[in-house]
Amino acid sequence: MQRIMVLGVSSGVGKSTFAKELGRLLDIEVYHLDRFYWEPGWKEAALEDFRARQQEVIQEKAWIIEGNYSNTYDIRADKADTIIYLELPLHVCLFRVFKRRFTYRGKTRADMGEGCEEKLDADFLKFIWKTYHPRKGKMQQRFQEFQNIGQQKDVIQLKSKKEIDTFLARF
Repeated sequence: MQRIMVLGVSSGVGKSTFAKELGRLLDIEVYHLDRFYWEPGWKEAALEDFRARQQEVIQEKAWIIEGNYSNTYDIRADKADTIIYLELPLHVCLFRVFKRRFTYRGKTRADMGEGCEEKLDADFLKFIWKTYHPRKGKMQQRFQEFQNIGQQKDVIQLKSKKEIDTFLARF
């Protein structure tokens, strides 16, 4: 486990927290895709810049990259030796998004792009609600594709807080 991709079913599932803890335990640098994607004031980075930032990281010997961003999934998936997928119930993800909003009110999280203060709006909640179930199916399809084309990747699915804690305790 040297090149690790951390994905999740939704915002609020705990990708950033999990990746930070795994990086600490394994002594591997963690990269957050939100930091690459969001520029000050919640401006989206140009796709070419977003892809280039990831291309630079995957050249390193060891890395943990957390975040979904399906438009650049191929960059990370091609080089990753391990893919860790977190899936918790929708109500847990939504609760955590609300909790995060109040915890970081008026602040920018360390895993977020500079100058992007924590926010929560109806569009974001609607996005979580509408994409949760389709994303669950899509991820299972992607993992099956790895097996079908014979790519040598460890795919680890953690679907409860207990499974996540047990996995991290191994290190």
